[in-house]
Amino acid sequence: MQTLAGTRLAQLFNERKSELLGEWAAQQYAITSRRGGVPEAQLRNQFAQYVDLVCAALGSSEQVDFNTATWDEVRTFLAEVSEQRARQGFTPVETAMFVFSLKAPLFARLRAQLASDPAALADLTWTISVLFDGMGLYTTEVFQSTREQVIVRQQQELLELSTPVVQLWDSILALPLIGTLDSARTQVVMESLLQKIVETGAAIAIIDITGVPTVDTLVAQHLLKTVAAARLMGADCIISGIRPQIAQTIVHLGVNLQNVITKATLADAFIVALKRTGKSVMGAAAATEAPGTPGPLRGDPFAGD
Repeated sequence: MQTLAGTRLAQLFNERKSELLGEWAAQQYAITSRRGGVPEAQLRNQFAQYVDLVCAALGSSEQVDFNTATWDEVRTFLAEVSEQRARQGFTPVETAMFVFSLKAPLFARLRAQLASDPAALADLTWTISVLFDGMGLYTTEVFQSTREQVIVRQQQELLELSTPVVQLWDSILALPLIGTLDSARTQVVMESLLQKIVETGAAIAIIDITGVPTVDTLVAQHLLKTVAAARLMGADCIISGIRPQIAQTIVHLGVNLQNVITKATLADAFIVALKRTGKSVMGAAAATEAPGTPGPLRGDPFAGD
């Protein structure tokens, strides 16, 4: 019985292809217009490919079963459409309507053709329902998987953008942190910092937490792990941005930062870093007044001893 239903369905597609395209396209235009539109030529081309693949699958098997290997090419095509629409901002329902938009036109023509044969009408209606529901659900699954991949990629890109490692001076790096520091982000922070240490041969890394809203035990542990990893690469760390509230929290939590240099501001940490690397910043005026005998500018906060 399924073979007969598949043959009739393929025949219906072939005989009424233009009519089905017109009604299907009208529904698709209404959907795609809300998302900036899809060119008419592209929609027509997609419809033609879809119908040709479905008819080929219907004619290649005695069973109308979307889950069999016969329908591999249809699944591949629907996956491409779903992935494309996921990236274009369509919703899962709008994507599934690529398939479901054909059900109403098909049922209308079946009722007209098989009005005198209710048994055949019922059989073919059931076959179409099962087949198209399977295809529609498949587009939704692919859509959700694609969106999850996009979200994960965007999160990774945001993590990388939110953890820039900059070189403040020769052998001195700075890593300003903004937002919550969780396990995933800590891993990105470590990788970015360690890679930069390798590239520059830096001896000092300043981790600035001015933009971190709260510091709890977990955040403190993440910071200590980053410091330990940097030390293994031969670089000492200074943590700056220790506000009064954060200092009180760290003390209350009993977090041991005795082996880590901490400063209230990035500027204070930079001064310490310059001194530890044996460098100083000298004003241009001082260098001009005493050429050949450079000395620190009076009152210059970056001046070395």
